[in-house]
Amino acid sequence: MQSHRPKPARKPKHAAMARISGRPAKPIPKLQGKLKGKRRRVAAEVGEIVRQRAEAEAAITNARKSHERLREAIDILPQGIVFLDADGRYILWNKKYAEIYNRSSDLFKPGARLQDTIRVGVERGDYPEAVGREEEWIAERLAKLHLPHGRHEQILADGRCILIEERLTEGGGIIGLRVDITELKQREASFRLLFDSNPVPMIVCALNDERILGVNDAAIEHYGYSRAEFEKLTIRSVQAFETELPWGGDRSSDEQTARTWKHVRADGALIDLAIYSRQLVYHEQPAVLLSLMDITERKRAETRLAFMAQHDGLTGLPNRNLLRQQMDDILLHTRRSAEKIAVLVLGLDSFKAVNDTLGHGIGDKLLRGVAKRLRSMLREEDMLARLNSDEFAIIQSGLTRPEDAVLLSKRLLEAIGEPYLLDGHSVMIGASIGIAMAPGDGDESEKLLKNADMALSRAKKDSRGTFAFFEAGMDARAQSRRRIEIDLRDAIQNDVLRPYYQPLVDLATGRITGFEALVRWPHAERGMVSPAEFIPVAEETGLINALGGLMLRRACADAALWPDDVRVAVNLSPLQFRVGNLLWLVMDTLKQTGLPARRLELEITETLLLEKSSQVLATLHALRALGVRISMDDFGTGYSSLSYLRSFPFDKIKIDQSFVRDLGANRDAQAIVRSIISLGIGLGVTITAEGVETESELSCLRAEGCHEGQGFLFSRARPNAEIVALLQAQRGPDYVAAVEPHEKAALVA
Repeated sequence: MQSHRPKPARKPKHAAMARISGRPAKPIPKLQGKLKGKRRRVAAEVGEIVRQRAEAEAAITNARKSHERLREAIDILPQGIVFLDADGRYILWNKKYAEIYNRSSDLFKPGARLQDTIRVGVERGDYPEAVGREEEWIAERLAKLHLPHGRHEQILADGRCILIEERLTEGGGIIGLRVDITELKQREASFRLLFDSNPVPMIVCALNDERILGVNDAAIEHYGYSRAEFEKLTIRSVQAFETELPWGGDRSSDEQTARTWKHVRADGALIDLAIYSRQLVYHEQPAVLLSLMDITERKRAETRLAFMAQHDGLTGLPNRNLLRQQMDDILLHTRRSAEKIAVLVLGLDSFKAVNDTLGHGIGDKLLRGVAKRLRSMLREEDMLARLNSDEFAIIQSGLTRPEDAVLLSKRLLEAIGEPYLLDGHSVMIGASIGIAMAPGDGDESEKLLKNADMALSRAKKDSRGTFAFFEAGMDARAQSRRRIEIDLRDAIQNDVLRPYYQPLVDLATGRITGFEALVRWPHAERGMVSPAEFIPVAEETGLINALGGLMLRRACADAALWPDDVRVAVNLSPLQFRVGNLLWLVMDTLKQTGLPARRLELEITETLLLEKSSQVLATLHALRALGVRISMDDFGTGYSSLSYLRSFPFDKIKIDQSFVRDLGANRDAQAIVRSIISLGIGLGVTITAEGVETESELSCLRAEGCHEGQGFLFSRARPNAEIVALLQAQRGPDYVAAVEPHEKAALVA
């Protein structure tokens, strides 16, 4: 292994450096010390420089990061932000600022002057407000930049409105804020348009001190104050009684809207208002907008309607609703005392005749006159009301005996019976009165009125021009009548009613020429209900129209299957003519059933012609023009007049059974029947005798030349199935054997 000799130690460099001009260098100890110290100082200085540089770079890095964080922070702001130095040069701006000034954003660079970008923007037409006064506008803009004293607005070329706010920093720089307020300005414009030109009065009030900040033209016109006068007032100044503010309180919006406020106009007049409020910012301060709907006329109308709802429009008297309320109050009071109450229902007699003869104008004046007389006959505490067209109610309280009600009734009837001078006419009218006493006849208002009304019906039925007290039996009859109405309505709806047919017999040949349809009601509990019970109820309740239409259709449908020479007769009520659709009903029935019009005979009574209605006569002529035969039923009863035979060309006259009964033994009846038959023959009208029940009556009628007969002598009313069999028998060779013995003689005679 090779051994190495140690290398000789190197001599210090400064020894070599010490050589000068080839002379051998000699070490200088003092100089060497100085050099070492200097080197140390240089090294320290270099280290400090490096450290400072590192710190500077770190500071720059931190500043850059802070700058970036600042930029990121301002970039997310919804407003435009710009930082300028003291000379107005750009330092920093955010994205929103660049978006707002997108037409000039290519000029934004650090160090660029805002003045230069503004000037270029003016040249490009970015600022419409500068057109025609460019230098002046630029000078004004720069003055606002360097001496900011508040906000101002700027319009850009695309129509946007920018709100500008600029402030100076401590170092003389400028921070600028830009907000796009285009939508706000549009809303303000819309608000101003809706506010100023709105026909509804509007007021803007300050929330803090209630001062009126603004009003529209409608408010000025409505209240009578000038704009300047308004702005000196608070909202409480125009409130009449309320101390609460329209936008205050704990009420819900619905309750607030439903509330009525009273305000005072400049002339002192009071007006009713519905106030709608909404908070907003008005001229940079919190405020509330009040919409003032004048409901004065509506409130007056409501008051009138409330009065009309409880009073009669013609006489001004309370109506039934108000009367019941007042009666309930009196009855509640009298339950604690021994006093009696008389309820009088007064009905005018033959009031309809006054309307028909003198007109409704006279009728209305008569009603007002009656109301006035009634009121003059009563005490202050007595109540008077109008119940319907010709009925009044009088409530007399504090009575001790029924005789007091009798005395009052007599005085009222006497007063009403005096003549009335109306438009040159002397009008006489009578009345009847029904009386119910409380608590004996009831302790509820409706029951007492109902009982008094039943007593009135009794008074009119027995003897008009008098009075009657309620009796317990009246209620039972009324309940029975009500039960019939309910059951009859149900029977009509469920098609329970049936037509039965009574033959019409030619007295010369004994053959059946037709049948009269008579309604029959087979009741599930009561058996066959008499027409005398339910027909009056049907006429009173209006059910006669439905009943009559039902019978007409059923009778025509049955008759369509009979032989062509057999007719069917159907009775009509006067009420059916008043509905106005009778002609259409008959035409539609004939069309639907296929029955020829010549085979239908419609029977009317003399009472129909009493109305002397042109509509009734027109309907009768139209029916006859269709080919339908028209008969006058029950001729000779009631208001018989030969003038009826002149007013309409009847096809048949039916002698009422009251003249036929016991005809063979009654010479007066024979004379009447003889006259009617002679009249019919002279007019060429068929004469039919009703209620033929004996051979003697039949013989007399034949002897006088009567054309047709009808009655139990020939047949009772039968259902359609029996009628079909009867007609088949009449057409067959053994017809005589098919009928009953008492019919046989009549039908073959």
